[in-house]
Amino acid sequence: MSPSERQLERQRFRRRRSLIRGAVAAVSTVLILGGLAVIVTQSPGWPRVHRTFFDWNDAKDAFPSIASAFVLNIRLFLVIEVLVLIVGIIVAIVRVVPSPALAPIKLLAIVYADVFRGTPTLLVVLLVGFGVPALELQGTPTSLFWLGVIALTLSYGAYVAEVIRAGILSIHPTQWASGRALGLTYGQTMRHIVLPQAIRRVAPPLLNDFVSLQKDTALLSTIGLVEALRQAQVISGHYFIFTPYVVAALFFIAATIPLARLTDFLTVRSLRRENGI
Repeated sequence: MSPSERQLERQRFRRRRSLIRGAVAAVSTVLILGGLAVIVTQSPGWPRVHRTFFDWNDAKDAFPSIASAFVLNIRLFLVIEVLVLIVGIIVAIVRVVPSPALAPIKLLAIVYADVFRGTPTLLVVLLVGFGVPALELQGTPTSLFWLGVIALTLSYGAYVAEVIRAGILSIHPTQWASGRALGLTYGQTMRHIVLPQAIRRVAPPLLNDFVSLQKDTALLSTIGLVEALRQAQVISGHYFIFTPYVVAALFFIAATIPLARLTDFLTVRSLRRENGI
């Protein structure tokens, strides 16, 4: 079926409106950012700031070692992301299961979520990184890498569990009823009907948590891991310069921007689906 003349006119109007909005946005962005750049670069202290934080030669010298150290941040993020998702799903399911026999476990899940959401992530990293080895228990990890993984998994698992639990509770009760009417058990209904919808619904806030997680891998420098931030600190302390910090920040920005844009895309797509656009 070919679109009607009215529909074609609507499409032309939307294209014109998008072009006008894009042009206005581009012009306003150039004017504002250009004005800010002029104000900053013409300020009296800009030469000193430029030498201290934005020296090109210092950036080139620091780039290889910081890039090598940033690989550790990526490894940490990939491992912790999977573990956080597993912990979050388990805790969320435990909290919504209506079985009275699981009351003690549900209580533990509630305490876990409340305690680790209320404790600063840096404090969790310090407690796990220095406290667990101090216990001298048989079988406890001593690797700084895995101690850091455990610390961030415990901290972010609590946040992700609450996000997933909210997604599960947002599913309409008729979905549960439909699954049980088809002869599925409670677990099968959760696995095949409710949980997939819940994860899809909370995908944008989950990705936001993972963006924050990517940045917080730098907190593990406090327990001795030589990742990008720690490497920048070493170079800065040796040569008394601050440009390496800017280089490390650029690595984190480059890693988080794709996740941020993916979050925006999923949010817009979800809104369009809900509104039937």
